[in-house]
Amino acid sequence: MDELPEHLIWEILGRIMKTVDRNSVSLACKRLYEMDNKQRISLRVGCGLDPANEALASLCNRFPNLTKVEITYSGWMSKLGKQMDDQGLSILAGYCPLLSDLTLSYCTFVTDVGLRYLSSCSKLSALKLNFTPRITGCGILSLVVGCRSLTVLHLIRCLNVNSVEWLEYLGKLETLEDLTIKNCRAIGEGDLIKLGLSWKKLKRLQFEVDANYRYMKLYDRLAVDEWKRQWIPCENMQELSLVNCIISPGRGLACVLGKCRNLEKIHLDMCVGVRDSDIVSLAQKSSNLRSISLRVPSDFSLPLLMNNPLRLTDESLKAIAQNCLMLETVRISFSDGEFPSFSSFTLNGILSVIQNCPVRELALDHVYSFTDVGMEALCTAQHLETLELVRCQEITDEGLQLVSQFPCLRVLRLSKCLGITNDGFKTLVGSYKLDLLAVEDCPQISERAIYGAARSISFRQDLSWMY
Repeated sequence: MDELPEHLIWEILGRIMKTVDRNSVSLACKRLYEMDNKQRISLRVGCGLDPANEALASLCNRFPNLTKVEITYSGWMSKLGKQMDDQGLSILAGYCPLLSDLTLSYCTFVTDVGLRYLSSCSKLSALKLNFTPRITGCGILSLVVGCRSLTVLHLIRCLNVNSVEWLEYLGKLETLEDLTIKNCRAIGEGDLIKLGLSWKKLKRLQFEVDANYRYMKLYDRLAVDEWKRQWIPCENMQELSLVNCIISPGRGLACVLGKCRNLEKIHLDMCVGVRDSDIVSLAQKSSNLRSISLRVPSDFSLPLLMNNPLRLTDESLKAIAQNCLMLETVRISFSDGEFPSFSSFTLNGILSVIQNCPVRELALDHVYSFTDVGMEALCTAQHLETLELVRCQEITDEGLQLVSQFPCLRVLRLSKCLGITNDGFKTLVGSYKLDLLAVEDCPQISERAIYGAARSISFRQDLSWMY
């Protein structure tokens, strides 16, 4: 080892990816120890830090070139020692001049003071906060003012972030490319307008409203009307995920759906107010779309809207089939399994997407319109590799037996399907056509019956969902 040149050892050490292996190698000799200290750029710590601040200072002093740090206290209890607090973030800011990516999860002792320490990290470009309940909007604002190169910001369950001046400041910086806001109770759809010109750089937006704690100011008419007057430049958006959002016709987030020319992935989950016109506009503009996931509220889950129903129909699916010719992943789900939704897409609408687009992955949940006839149509699906059926109760053994005729299928997942029995696997057993067969919570299927139906088998049965 002593005879090997420095650059060669550096190359070898750089190819060791697992932290536990790097730790072992660094103990082999002083030369490897010192080289590992210089080369280590990422660190992930949590409950094992005790005393937290002193241990973190020691690690940061040992690894001076850290660029990525993740601190997570998931599963923490008081008997494990005190958590890292604001002083710990002061240590990070002082010892890690190259810090560019920081994740804090379940750090319940961190406050706005700690974020002010981080504002001195001029190279910080990515900050992810997951359940940091003592942080407020003032702390976020102080950080974004100092860290002017911020391109990634994730706020998940930050329950006390109840002001949005920081959003407006980020809008003026025009640097943000990836924004995630999930279950921050006081931040709603209307607040996103404050991003202003930052919309034009935004490539990824995940926005999830906590449906149980909606803040009434989110529906202030003034905020909604402001969306209508302002041009939203979101042509660079590549990934959009909206959960529990209100989609007002011609206003709010509806303005975004029809302007994402480079969109590749969209996920709409329980978004009230989405209309055919929104999806048609999306499909016509987003010819590069590769993945679409729709979880639609049933009519029975929206009693307030029954007098003026907002429903999606086959018109949406046909627009997708005609315009999104690169689509590879389709996921369709309905929220209420006991009552078929009047807004359910028909079999013809679903098949139009399968037949016109190179769909490789199809997942259907609570889609009662998909029957054995649909399974027969999939026999001509030349690209389909993965099929997932959840609570599709109209599919029987006759339909499942057709799987052996699917030209390219490699993965089949079945969950809570009542109409399928052991007999449905007769054509698959012994063929090993599938790479993976996963069966979960199907009461009429036994583990013994699916043995030999795929190279890899996964079986679980918990029938509590039926009672």
